[in-house]
Amino acid sequence: MQMAMARSSSGLAYPERFYAAASYAGFHGSHNSTTTVSSKFQNDTALLLYALYQQATIGPCNVPRPSSWKAVEQSKWKSWQGLGNMASTEAMRLFVKILEEDDPSWYSRASNSISESVTDTQVNHYSDEHVIENGNSFPDTKTISTENGTLVETQDKDVVSEDVGTVAVYDQWITPPITGQAPKARYEHGAAIVQDKMYIYGGNHNGRYLNDLHVLDLRSWSWYKVNFKAENEPQEGQSPAKLTPCAGHSLIPWENKLLSIAGHTKDPSETMQVKVFDLQSCTWSTLKTYGKAPISRGGQSVTLVGTSLVIFGGQDAKRSLLNDLHILDLETMTWDEIDAIGVSPSPRSDHAAAVHAERYLLIFGGGSHATCFNDLHVLDLQTMEWTRPTQQGEIPTPRAGHAGVTVGENWFIVGGGDNKTGVSETVVLNMSTLGWSVVTSVQGRVPLASEGLSLVLSSYNGEDILVSFGGYNGHYSNEVNVLKPSHKSTLESKIAETPVPDSVSAIHNFTNPTRDVDSEFEGGHEGKIREIVMDNIDQGSTKSRGEGTSEHLLATLKAEREELNSSLSKEKLQTLHLKQELTDAETRNTDLYKELQSVRGQLAADQSRCFKLEVDVAELRQKLQNMEALQKELELLQRQKAASEHALNANHRQGSGGVWGWLAGTPGSGNQKEDDA
Repeated sequence: MQMAMARSSSGLAYPERFYAAASYAGFHGSHNSTTTVSSKFQNDTALLLYALYQQATIGPCNVPRPSSWKAVEQSKWKSWQGLGNMASTEAMRLFVKILEEDDPSWYSRASNSISESVTDTQVNHYSDEHVIENGNSFPDTKTISTENGTLVETQDKDVVSEDVGTVAVYDQWITPPITGQAPKARYEHGAAIVQDKMYIYGGNHNGRYLNDLHVLDLRSWSWYKVNFKAENEPQEGQSPAKLTPCAGHSLIPWENKLLSIAGHTKDPSETMQVKVFDLQSCTWSTLKTYGKAPISRGGQSVTLVGTSLVIFGGQDAKRSLLNDLHILDLETMTWDEIDAIGVSPSPRSDHAAAVHAERYLLIFGGGSHATCFNDLHVLDLQTMEWTRPTQQGEIPTPRAGHAGVTVGENWFIVGGGDNKTGVSETVVLNMSTLGWSVVTSVQGRVPLASEGLSLVLSSYNGEDILVSFGGYNGHYSNEVNVLKPSHKSTLESKIAETPVPDSVSAIHNFTNPTRDVDSEFEGGHEGKIREIVMDNIDQGSTKSRGEGTSEHLLATLKAEREELNSSLSKEKLQTLHLKQELTDAETRNTDLYKELQSVRGQLAADQSRCFKLEVDVAELRQKLQNMEALQKELELLQRQKAASEHALNANHRQGSGGVWGWLAGTPGSGNQKEDDA
């Protein structure tokens, strides 16, 4: 408790930390504050910082919109107005987070104007005070040494330096002897295991995104850098990749290749990119995908389930948190956006995800701009339904930026932070019982208690090992740590002593459909019978020594046994009823599914007919337009004919000479008479 209080009180808390960051960024409340801010940051970052500062100090934007000719003032107004009703505290935390991403060492540079002095992370000596960066507080180590020109902190007593092959103690972190040129310290990188080699790609260092690729040979424990190139003549379905530095991406091994999915970049694309690295040719290319690709993002989770990638959440380029769900089929390279039923997890990034029994996707933790989570969500990948089961055991504290890996049915979680301090415990979740337990814990500001570290599963001398790399806890790390899991959760013995709630039992049975309900029920009741019998025997023996009533004890035990047998029979009968109801429900579900398929077929036929009718209507409209044109042309011809006839008649009357010509006996009249005759 004292240690927690010391950590939380070290450094500047909110709102003092926000005001220190605002002062450093150039917000002094004067008229030329914006000019100072714009000179330090890019235009979009300066506008966002201005809006967050106004939101945190004044509140939602209620001022009138500036005139259109004031372009700068209008841009500032739009940025502030776009924050809506964001809470003041959330605006403060987001302001500090953006400043730290753009200038990670701002706090140490601003130490002269802050009451508590914090030493810059680049010097070779550290005080005993806590260092706070990225909103996290960590106790500093007391001594530091220099090896190979890099800073190396003294190891905590819980992280020992030892050869992996000689370690006999399980569930304890060690630092193996590493050779070769280690990668630059970083966090939010990608890590993957392929054939006893750990690949590290990209990441973030001092606010700069990286695009280098390094390999740690887990047999010789030596580092080397991979020299790669973009493919000039990519294979079918691929295009040359522009190796943009990125962080917050996911690195997935697939068919002797590495897939790099999503990630934050300086100039993000509109949709999510999938890059592939060929381990044989050492070339990068971009996969051509089909369907509607998700928007670009970073901090998402990408889980390989069979031949598909399940992508959840993250943070887009506009810093908006997401909780959408997408699936990429690696065989057809087709995207599919999933509209799952149930209550999905709230929008978040930097969470952890795992798959259990190739059917259930588990999401744990993560964070928003101002809050970290420790909730657990489960997605049934067959029914696409979200549930939030009850967690058991020592539920972990809220965290974001942690890393996880599965060993059998155990899900190990390492690191992370909660905007105040790094998480020192390594925890494990039994995915069948949903029970948490603590594997081990470290002390001090070590890389294992940091955000953005990576965790992979490999093997050494036939035993599973967990390998962590990197992270950020006020310092960027490039340290490697190894743990041999014992594959036994310490919670199992506790669960055996404590009855499991019905909600957990239901999920446990649901995730294990092959279990025999009857045998499980009998085993549980027989265990209870044995426990009660042994307890009563102990009590009865004590009583017999005092009262000598052993016969009465036996009669009591027989009565209790009969009562338990009766209760067991009732439970069996109820189980049979439940089985029957389940069968009926499955039958109804099948019928409904068939009916749904029939309706879908009819709908498809109707859509086809509707499309055909639309085509016919379009053709008729075209014909009608042609007929109208012909009608107009006919009317024109008729008018021309009438005009011609009228002119002909007029000429004919003029040529006949009229009545006076006939009376005068003109030749015309004679001819007319002859014609008449």
